[in-house]
Amino acid sequence: MSEPLQFMMGKYAAEVPADLYYSRNHFWCRVVAGKNRFGFSSYAIKLMQDVYFLDWQVNAGDKVALLEQIGHIETSKAVSDLFAPLEGTLLCFNPEVLADPSAINVNGYDKGWLFEMDGTIDSLMDANAYHAFLEENWEKAQRMLKGKINAGDD
Repeated sequence: MSEPLQFMMGKYAAEVPADLYYSRNHFWCRVVAGKNRFGFSSYAIKLMQDVYFLDWQVNAGDKVALLEQIGHIETSKAVSDLFAPLEGTLLCFNPEVLADPSAINVNGYDKGWLFEMDGTIDSLMDANAYHAFLEENWEKAQRMLKGKINAGDD
């Protein structure tokens, strides 16, 4: 297995494991027994900081479209909508994370996985493409974050 890539977010490193696939909305994907298992990338976890609560708007067995809203997440930074990383059928949710989402903060690439779904992963990026995507969009993300922080200072 190849060494993970590192993306520097200022002084913090976000790990990008080489054996996973990634979506533009910062989910990782690992194929497990023919199913696509998804979780938040280290980059997303570092931006969100502590995850407190997950709320799914869909159920196991539901078909979803690419970027269809599937739930919400509450973190120490904000409440945000979650969108499907690909088109397919949601097969199951991680029951341990539903009961206690802190596993996302501690072990996001293993026990902190979120859900499994079927569908083709052709639209996802490999680790090198995702790392390049992060580099291309880092300045824009910084401007957006600083704008939200400054807007909260009013």
